[in-house]
Amino acid sequence: MLTNRPGLESIAADRQVCWGRQEPGNMTVTRIEPSRGWVSLRLSELCGYYELFYVLIWRDIKVRYKQTVIGVAWAIIQPFFTMVVFSIFFGRLAKMPSDGIPYPIFSFAALVPWTFFSNGLSKASNSLVSNSNIIKKIYFPRMLLPIAGVMSGIVDFLLAGVMLIGMMLYFGIVPTINVLWLPLFLLLALATSLGVSLWLSALNVQFRDVQHIIPFLTQIWLFATPIAYPSSLLSEPWKTLYGLNPMAGVVEGFRWALLGTNAAPGPLILVSAAVTVLLVLGGAYYFRRMEKTFADIV
Repeated sequence: MLTNRPGLESIAADRQVCWGRQEPGNMTVTRIEPSRGWVSLRLSELCGYYELFYVLIWRDIKVRYKQTVIGVAWAIIQPFFTMVVFSIFFGRLAKMPSDGIPYPIFSFAALVPWTFFSNGLSKASNSLVSNSNIIKKIYFPRMLLPIAGVMSGIVDFLLAGVMLIGMMLYFGIVPTINVLWLPLFLLLALATSLGVSLWLSALNVQFRDVQHIIPFLTQIWLFATPIAYPSSLLSEPWKTLYGLNPMAGVVEGFRWALLGTNAAPGPLILVSAAVTVLLVLGGAYYFRRMEKTFADIV
């Protein structure tokens, strides 16, 4: 059994639960040992901490808007003013094509999922370092932290989505039956943010340079994604290969589902989905592989 020896919480915090047996008096003794090599994902373990998961999400939402003057309005202001800037410089001055759709709604429909992705990436990638105190003291599946960081952005996404619907009504755009695909594109954006965050959050524990790289990476990724311009500027097979950027599939999928753009981004979506699956699986296994060192290094 575990005792209250100094430092034991830190040592035991990232150990794999190997076995448990029933002792007399209905007391279960669980032995915790260090994992070796590549370990299983143990996703079922996450289900036992659903209450903690809810608390982590709610805490992130409250902290984000604590002591702010306009509160949750920031969820709308950020993508809205980015849309204004893009409309002036790319839409009016550079005359960027927008697939026959008014440029403001063309760019805003892409900025809504992009803002969800980038905010989740920023929050989740720093989740382990910012929660170092509880990581050192108690055991819980550490993967809950980056997942909660991504999921906390759902509220901002919904608020920005209301603004997007209002703009669609203003421009007289009525969604088609394609809108039924929208939840899948949202899931793809969430999975992409989580997959990258699992890699970066684990790396950030050991290499604090990562927290300085994230803003630069996000900025480069923004212009590498068809937000200010359409992917229709590319011809095949380059358009399909563009799906190696998973957010390209998300953005074009959102436009197709909501605005009814002419061509369904079929091959582009398939490539983006495949890359996202690889990111999530690879990130999850790497996260679990490094998890046993978090309490000692963070």
